[in-house]
Amino acid sequence: MSSFMRQLPGLAALALSAVALAFGLAGPAKDAAPAAATASFSEAQAAEIGRLSHDYLLQNPEVIRDAIQALQAKEEAAKANRQSEAVAKLKDQLYADADAPVAGNPKGDVTLVEFFDYKCPYCKQVSPALEGLLKDDPNLKIVFKEFPILGDPSVLAARAALAAAKQDKYLPFHQAMMAHRGALDLNSIASVAASVGLDGKKLVDDMGSEAIEKQLSANHELALALSIRSTPTFVIGDKVMPGALSIDDLKNLIADARNGS
Repeated sequence: MSSFMRQLPGLAALALSAVALAFGLAGPAKDAAPAAATASFSEAQAAEIGRLSHDYLLQNPEVIRDAIQALQAKEEAAKANRQSEAVAKLKDQLYADADAPVAGNPKGDVTLVEFFDYKCPYCKQVSPALEGLLKDDPNLKIVFKEFPILGDPSVLAARAALAAAKQDKYLPFHQAMMAHRGALDLNSIASVAASVGLDGKKLVDDMGSEAIEKQLSANHELALALSIRSTPTFVIGDKVMPGALSIDDLKNLIADARNGS
């Protein structure tokens, strides 16, 4: 058996690594020496390596699937670690922001932060679960972070909600807005505001305040720092959890936070 033939198993593995790199399935090589060694192969040897890797992948396509899944898991774990570090660094802005609307027990032993948008159907979907938690858990504090990312109507609604807070009616207005179906414009917002007893003129005047503009900007900057790009997204303890979580999922997160896990 020639020395080249004896090297084929190792060369095939090397070729697979090269293929993975070509497809973006692997990170930076820890050791560049094997790659450098390929430079010593003849044209015929390089062609044989290519044929071997091609045939191997055709016979074992699950290798690519497994590599993609492993990469995704690695990237998700790295993102979760970065977010946990960011939460620890920004905990005061998340959990102790004096300007952020709060519901539940202000001195509760667990704080749940929600980033949301009034146009987001998933935010509306999860809203009843949050209302249920507020009723059933006397030691829960919820911090609301207006995060209007779905266009001008979302921004208009967020401004109205923060203006409602100036009349001490944030929570009823917020819950009514989450229950609202249909267009978001000044007329529909005014109708919702009237249904919870808000002073419409004062609401409109306060909606344009510089303080509300700064608050919305701060929320966006905070979301970006936490790599939050979608709504709803929840932050609890050191975890950042996107999506319309079920009430059971939320209860489990709250229980974990209470247990310090």
